[in-house]
Formats: sequence, C-alpha cells, structure tokens
Amino acid sequence: MLRDHFHLPLDENGNPLIYFCGNSLGLQPRAAAEQLQRDLTSWQQRGVEGWWEGPEGGWLGYHRRLQEALADIVGAQVAEVVATNALTVNLHLLMVSFFRPAGRRCKILMESGAFPSDQHAVHAQLRFHGLDPAECLIEVRPREGEAMIATEDIVAAIEAAGDTLALVLWTGVQYYSGQFFDLGRIAAAGRAVGARVGFDLAHAIGNVPLELHRWGCDFAVWCNYKYLNGGPGAPGGLFVHERHAEDESLPRFAGWWGHRESDRFAMRPEFRPEYGAAGWQVSTVPVLGLAPLLAGLPLFARAGGMQALRDRSIELTAALYEQLQYVPGVRLLTGADPAQRGAQLSVYVPGQRPELERQLSERGLVCDYRQDNLDGSGGGVLRLAPAPLYNTLEEVMRVGELLAEVL
Repeated sequence: MLRDHFHLPLDENGNPLIYFCGNSLGLQPRAAAEQLQRDLTSWQQRGVEGWWEGPEGGWLGYHRRLQEALADIVGAQVAEVVATNALTVNLHLLMVSFFRPAGRRCKILMESGAFPSDQHAVHAQLRFHGLDPAECLIEVRPREGEAMIATEDIVAAIEAAGDTLALVLWTGVQYYSGQFFDLGRIAAAGRAVGARVGFDLAHAIGNVPLELHRWGCDFAVWCNYKYLNGGPGAPGGLFVHERHAEDESLPRFAGWWGHRESDRFAMRPEFRPEYGAAGWQVSTVPVLGLAPLLAGLPLFARAGGMQALRDRSIELTAALYEQLQYVPGVRLLTGADPAQRGAQLSVYVPGQRPELERQLSERGLVCDYRQDNLDGSGGGVLRLAPAPLYNTLEEVMRVGELLAEVL
C-alpha cells in the first residue's frame, strides 16, 4: 500500500491518528530522511564540490531532477515548470512579468475570499503601480445563500470587465470551500478578452488532475508542502507557458539562478534568462529544502498518475459526503458534484464550538477548524481532507461517527 510509504502520526497508545489535514501539511514520506541524509552526506564528504560531484552529478541541476514529475502532475511540458522560491514570492515575481497595467487595461479579477496571501500580494501589486484596489480589483463571490461560485458568474464577470482587465488570477481549489474550479473555461474566457491568466494551485496540485499547457494559462504558482508532501515550509513551484519561454522582453525581477546555466559562472552583470520556467528562479536552489519533495514525488507515478489518484479521491469524498448527511445540524459547504470538489469537504457546524477541534483531536481525528459566524450562531467550519495517497475508506467511515459523537 502507498500508505506504508508515509510516517503516520500516532496517538499515545501507538495507534495511527486519522490524519485529514493533508490540505494544510502533507505527511512525511519515509524516503525523505534517506534522501536528506544523502545530501547531508555529500555536503559532509565533498563540501563545495558537492555542487558538481556526487549522486546524479551533484546539486547544480537539482531542480531538473524534479521537473519531469512536476510536469506530469500539472499537465505541462518539462521546461514549463520548476521548483523554486516560495508561493507568494513566485506570485509576486510572475505578476512583475504578467501584470502590466496600461491605460484602461489595469484591473485584476479574483475570487472573493481568496487565501489571504493572494489578497495581500494583489493589493500590494496594485498599489505598487499606483492603483487603488477599491477601483481596480474585481472580486467574484458566490450567489446569495450559496458557498460555491458558479462558473457562469466567473465567465460573465470576465466578459463584463472586457478590455479593462489586465489579469485574471484564480485559485485551482478554493481553500475554504474546497471547490474545484473549471480552470480551462476560466483561462479561455480571460484570454478571449486579452487579459493574462494566472492560477494559484496551492490546494490543487497533487489533489486534482491539471492540464496547464493545454488550458493555455500564462502562469501558475503553488506550494509543495500540502498534497505533494514536501515538508513544512518547503520551496514552492511555478509554471510559465512555453510561448513565453524565450521572451527576454518580459520584465522580471532577476536573480542569478535564473541566468542561463551555460555561462552563469562567468559572473557577468548582464542577465540572460534560462529557457522556460527556470528563468524565473532567483536564488541558489535550496537543496536541503527540496530533498523531501524529491523523495515523495515518485509515489505519484507509483500510484498510477493523477487520474488514478483522482478516482480514489472521488471514492473517499463520496463516502465522506454520505457519512456527513447523517450528522444532525451540520451543513455541507462543498457541493455534491464530484467534478466541483477536490480531496476536501468543508462542513459548517453551527453554535459556539471553541473546543471542537480539541475534542476531535482527543478522539484521534486531525483536521482543520476555523471559527466563522455564517448564520449568527458563532459556529465554525471543519475542513476534512482525505488524501488518496495515505487515507483509507475505513478512516472516512469513522470520521462521521466521531463528529456525531462530539456534537
């Protein structure tokens, strides 16, 4: 079983906890320590020569060892992806290149209630260009009384913005509701009005099948520590479509690791970007930070690829959805349609529940609880994320029972 390739958190009696928090931090692959130790040993034995000598030819091309697996997971060509920097850093770097307000075309469109780091970055970029977010930020929200955002409403908002729209920045899976968006339609709508299109895939990568190259978005960013199990604070990743691979006219905040490798060590002041996404790297590749990701990525191929994991995920969330129907008083925010959700169900629990997360944890369930007064009762939202790489149907069945017990 793939589950056996992960370290499972244990209770005080040595029994595995039900870990439904892979949407926040994935579990540690058992191979991570071995890979990290290999790189530590190379550092110990070779020092600086480890950049050119040792396993796989040294660390100089460390990022290339990750590209093929990442490309398979996001539906991209190998040169279109790279593991580098952190998510919000990458978002800023790519907005430097792809948010270029000019005249009427100065607005950004995103979902209302996007993850705070995205909101912070967008507000900062608008102000950097001397623009007022109150005037230049378009936010699309769910219809009254609903938690999901209709694709038709997103497309309609893009079309209504028309030639005032400079950038569509959308999330792959909404962190709060668990909604999986129709990214292909969103990309097509954005490009049809002449806007650039970028995706935040923090909660989507390793969770749902993606086809970034075919969809034709300009860029995408993600973190590697959720469903990709890269470890706490692991470096993130980015995608840049191949049509921009050799476009040196694009403005960018350059750094030397993005300079073409062929003459990087010539130490010249002129910046010549590496081909493809690698040209948006900034600082030296964080070898020790990427080691757990390098160890965990092969498990996706071993599982049969993203479609096989998606099939398993749909099975798990369907069973969980059914279980939650029998828990009195709760309201599911994530929709019933499997095509519109990833490996997460968000459920609203009414009433004052400050101890809910602790009570569930004491019963062996690790999940995320966020206070949110949706109906005036002072309730909160549980985010339950059965990850198909390591969670089981038996755990899903137990979760409904535990929640009913506590409530």
